[in-house]
Amino acid sequence: MNRLDWNALDNNGQRAALARPAQSRAESLRSGVEQIVARVRADGDAALRELSERFDRAMLDRIEVTEEEFREADARLAPSLKAAIEEAAARIEAFHRVAAPQPVALDTANGVRVERVLRPIQRVGLYVPAGSAPLPSTALMLGVPARIAGCAEVVLCSPARSDGRCDEAVLYAARITGVDRVFKLGGAQAIAAMAYGTESVPKCDKLFGPGNAWVTEAKLQVSSDPDGAAIDMPAGPSEVLVIADAQASAAFVAADLLSQAEHGPDSQVILLSPSQELLDAVEAEVASQCAALPRAQIAEQALSQSRLIAVASLAQAIEVSNRYAPEHLILQVDNPRALLADIESAGSVFLGAWTPESVGDYCSGSNHVLPTYGYARSYSGVSVASFQKQITVQELSADGLRAIGPCTATLAAAEQLEAHRRAVTLRLAALENAA
Repeated sequence: MNRLDWNALDNNGQRAALARPAQSRAESLRSGVEQIVARVRADGDAALRELSERFDRAMLDRIEVTEEEFREADARLAPSLKAAIEEAAARIEAFHRVAAPQPVALDTANGVRVERVLRPIQRVGLYVPAGSAPLPSTALMLGVPARIAGCAEVVLCSPARSDGRCDEAVLYAARITGVDRVFKLGGAQAIAAMAYGTESVPKCDKLFGPGNAWVTEAKLQVSSDPDGAAIDMPAGPSEVLVIADAQASAAFVAADLLSQAEHGPDSQVILLSPSQELLDAVEAEVASQCAALPRAQIAEQALSQSRLIAVASLAQAIEVSNRYAPEHLILQVDNPRALLADIESAGSVFLGAWTPESVGDYCSGSNHVLPTYGYARSYSGVSVASFQKQITVQELSADGLRAIGPCTATLAAAEQLEAHRRAVTLRLAALENAA
């Protein structure tokens, strides 16, 4: 990891210190995804089978997971893993139910009722990666809020293995969240199938879930097409920023940094601390712990573009963190809650020595599908609200129109919208005549 002193850097140096690994939107990637999307739109299931064989080395007789495959996945899965999936799902559901938006109704004037009603997005598509490792936790993070929101149709795509089957844990997680339609599809072809529909895969209104550069590019392309589908958020590689004081455990901090670094070679981890001794100790711990990891080679690649940054104070660390806007922010300091009010931009925050980022990834109850690459400045993580539409309703009585009609007419006249004004004044005149 690179060692830097924030206050020794000029503006360009500080900007470079917080620069993320470059996201690839090379012409070859864009055109490659365009070709895949076009193939799927033109040839449907036939294209999906050919692309699955080419990219996933999976020969698919049937694209959709069968009931027998669900039963076999259930039978093969270790009882301890099934219990852990069910435990995590229960906590995710408990938190997401409480945090879900609620209908609102208010009389803003006598005889003027304004409401907000909630409607589920009817058809949603969930993407669960399974590249270097399957992610049943993502099936929970997407399936649970979709169920709470009341989406009428929920489909899930996850890549098939070379034996033509989906990961058993992903299937089990999908089933317990109520998702019964799972398709053995990955990559850009899965996104295209859910965005436009094929003979087997239904067309969806909105797509959710993380993925590699091809998946991300496909989501961007279909979301910019009026005939495509909306998406949850822009995405980039996974990341964590840790703020630690002199009292923090170097072993804990190093473990948190490595838990993100092992996600992928383009992940990024950053440590901010006013303690040189802590930075020294963490640097040594990272090297020691990384050597023992099964995914050490991946973590090492991520660490090569990561930073250990000395700051003057915890207050300055918060300023730097807000500028970076991390996906995950860990506050390993003596009184972390005292810093929370100053956090402006972060996907999810983890307070204190006993709150590793891993619990948020799996089973604390919060959602792990979060904005990355600085999008935490303007986007939130996935929630029940992500799967709903909020519709406003208003209803006026005659007295209500008398109360607010003149205000409406005055504003319409100021904007030179005469038809708007008359839509009110004609009614007011009718009321006056009737009286």
